[in-house]
Amino acid sequence: MLSPVSPAVTRRSFIKSTALAGVALGFPFVSARNVLGANSRLNIAGVGVGGKGWVDITSCDSENIVGLCDVDSIRLGKAGDKYPQAQRFADWRVMFERLGNQIDAVTVSTPDHMHFQPAYRAIKSGKHVYCQKPLTHTVWEARTLAAAARQAKVATQMGNQGMSHAELRRDAELLKAGVIGDILEMHCWTDRPGKWWKQGVTVPTAFPPVPTTLNWDLWLGGAPARPYHPDYSHFMWRGWWDFGTGAIGDMGCHLLNLAALSMDLGDPVRIETRSEGQTDQTGPRWSEITWTFPARGKKPVFKLYWYDGGRLPPSELFRGQSYSDNGVLTVGSKDTLYSSPGYIGSGVFKSGAKQVDFKNSVPETLPKPENWDRCHYEEWIAACKGGPKPHSNFDVAGPVSEVVLLGQVALRAGKPLEWDAKNLTVTNVRDANQFVKTDYRKGWKI
Repeated sequence: MLSPVSPAVTRRSFIKSTALAGVALGFPFVSARNVLGANSRLNIAGVGVGGKGWVDITSCDSENIVGLCDVDSIRLGKAGDKYPQAQRFADWRVMFERLGNQIDAVTVSTPDHMHFQPAYRAIKSGKHVYCQKPLTHTVWEARTLAAAARQAKVATQMGNQGMSHAELRRDAELLKAGVIGDILEMHCWTDRPGKWWKQGVTVPTAFPPVPTTLNWDLWLGGAPARPYHPDYSHFMWRGWWDFGTGAIGDMGCHLLNLAALSMDLGDPVRIETRSEGQTDQTGPRWSEITWTFPARGKKPVFKLYWYDGGRLPPSELFRGQSYSDNGVLTVGSKDTLYSSPGYIGSGVFKSGAKQVDFKNSVPETLPKPENWDRCHYEEWIAACKGGPKPHSNFDVAGPVSEVVLLGQVALRAGKPLEWDAKNLTVTNVRDANQFVKTDYRKGWKI
C-alpha cells in the first residue's frame, strides 16, 4: 500500500519512494518499454470512450485500437461500431487483465475521480498514457502519478490540447525571452460554472432508477457510494467534489498552458480564496483564488489569480476594456499580454506591440503545427515510439495539476492555507489535509 507522505519526507525522496512502492500494489512493473519503429503501429486501448473519450480515442486511430472500455453501454457500442476489431469492456481492470501485454498505450478519459487508478495501473504495467485534465482528482495523486511515469520511463501527455497551438507557443517563446520583463502576475478567468454545469446546489432527495445502459457501481469507482441521479453522471459530475474538481479543475489546466510553456511555476506557499455558494458537496457558484509563489534567485515573487462563474479581473489591468468569457492576463515589469480565449489564442500587448514585431529578435524554439488539436495526440504517439517528450508530459502536467488542485483544497477548507510542498502538507489548517489525498471506498483502495 502507498502510504501518506510523512512530514520528514522531502519532495525528492517522496518521488523516489512512491515510484518504488508501487511494486507492492500487485500491478506488473516494467522499467522501460521497448522502443517501436517510427512506422510501427501502437496497440491502444481507451478507458472512457464517450464524450471527450470519443475525441481522444478517435484522435489516436492512426494506430491499432485494440480495447474499448466504458461503463455506458450506448457509448461503448458506438465506439465498438467504429472499431469492430477492438474488444469491449465495462471494467478497465478486466480489460487490463484480459489484454495485458497486447496493449502498448492507454487513453484515460473518465470523470476526474477515476483518472488516477487506471492511469497508474497502466504505467505500472509499462504502458504509455494519455490522460485527460486535470491529471488527477487530488494533489497526492498528481505527485504520485508523475513519479510513477518518471520511474517507468513511459511516454505521457495530459489532455490540454491548447498547449500545442502555434500562436500560444509563440506567445510562450516571447514571454520566456523576457519581452514583457519579469513576470509578476497572471490572471486567469472562465465563464464556468453556471453556463456549463451547476455548482452550489443541494443534494438530490429523489432518485430515479439507474438506466439499464449504465453500470453505476463502476461509474462510482473509488468514490463514496451514493444512489444514482442524472445530476451526478456524464458532464454534470464536474461540480460535485466526490467526482469533479469544479471550474478550477476543468479550466485551470487549460488556462495555465501559457504559464506551463513559458515559466517554471514552482510551488506556491500560500493560497487564499473568496467564493459564494460553497457546500461540502459541490463547488461554489463563483470563486476567486490567489496563489503566492516565493521569489527564487533572480525571479521575483509571483502571484496567480483565478476568477470563475462570471468574476473577472479589474478592467484597469488592461486599458479598461471588457474581457472575453475565458482569458489570461500576464503582467510583467515592462508590459502586459492579454490572451483570449487564453488557452489557444494569440495575445495582444498592452503597449500595442504585436507578435510579428519580435520575428527577428526572438528565435522560434517550439514546433508550430497547423492542426494543433490533432498534434497534441501525434506528439504523444511519436513519443511512445521513441520520439521527444510531449510538452504536457506528466513532469509538466503533474506540477501544474498540483497548483490547480490546491485551489480546490483551499476552496473546500474555506480558509487561507500555508502550503509545505515538500511534505504535501497544509501547515496552518490541519483539517484541510483531508482534501490533499483521496480516501477510496472499499474494493478500490490502493
